[in-house]
Amino acid sequence: MKSPFSILAVIPLLLPLAAFAALGGNAASVELDRAQINGSVQQRQTTAYTVHEITGASGTVLREYVSSNGNVFGVAWHGQFAPDMHQLLDAYFDQYTAAVEADKKSYIGRRPLNIRLPGLVIQMHGYMRAYHTRAFIPEQVPAGVKEEELW
Repeated sequence: MKSPFSILAVIPLLLPLAAFAALGGNAASVELDRAQINGSVQQRQTTAYTVHEITGASGTVLREYVSSNGNVFGVAWHGQFAPDMHQLLDAYFDQYTAAVEADKKSYIGRRPLNIRLPGLVIQMHGYMRAYHTRAFIPEQVPAGVKEEELW
């Protein structure tokens, strides 16, 4: 039988595995995200929000859009591999999977994914080794910011 202390000792090792900025979360995760993809961070300030751009060693680029109140209202990703949507969307993941299933039932074939739900927009396109994804919470996008800015 394992002691409770050995189990507790493993928990901190597992935490970095779910490090990506969760949509709707806060900006405190940027450093964890940088470490997760072994990248470097550049920050760009606009009048309405801050973009934390993390470039990974593999060339993957993750952008986290953070409002002035510190909440991540959007994330965008492009790179050779599709992102882990569960990590990226966190609390919105179930809503995303239900929408994808409904989309599959109404369409046969391949096309870019364009999900627009109340409270969540997810768009995905690309092909092998060139994936582009973005997700944002429309109600949290700062006033005056256009959707096109969030890629």
